[in-house]
Amino acid sequence: MSKRILIVDDAAFMRMMVKDILSKNNFEVVGEAADGAQAVEKYFELKPDLVTMDITMPEMDGIAALKAIKEKDPNATIIMCSAMGQQAMVIDAIQAGAKDFIVKPFQADRVVEAIEKALS
Repeated sequence: MSKRILIVDDAAFMRMMVKDILSKNNFEVVGEAADGAQAVEKYFELKPDLVTMDITMPEMDGIAALKAIKEKDPNATIIMCSAMGQQAMVIDAIQAGAKDFIVKPFQADRVVEAIEKALS
């Protein structure tokens, strides 16, 4: 059974890139969100096995969305995505319950490895 994944990023081309990597590796992308508020809503609507969450987004950032999801579902599996040089944010995310983080620009094998590790 393929794992169901929700992709959250405010950049459409980033969502497309992640979606491409995931579909080539037999993961099912069940939904996409462009900001943290949408991410929280879609998480509870779609109940994915895992979420890839961008940190810097308009409206509600990834860390706020992570906390909101974890508050209602402590077992949520969320991997943060960040650009280089956001170490402090990555630490905040891990402390808030993120399973792992992937650095942009994405390397396909690192994305797959992080997801497989988080889901095992």
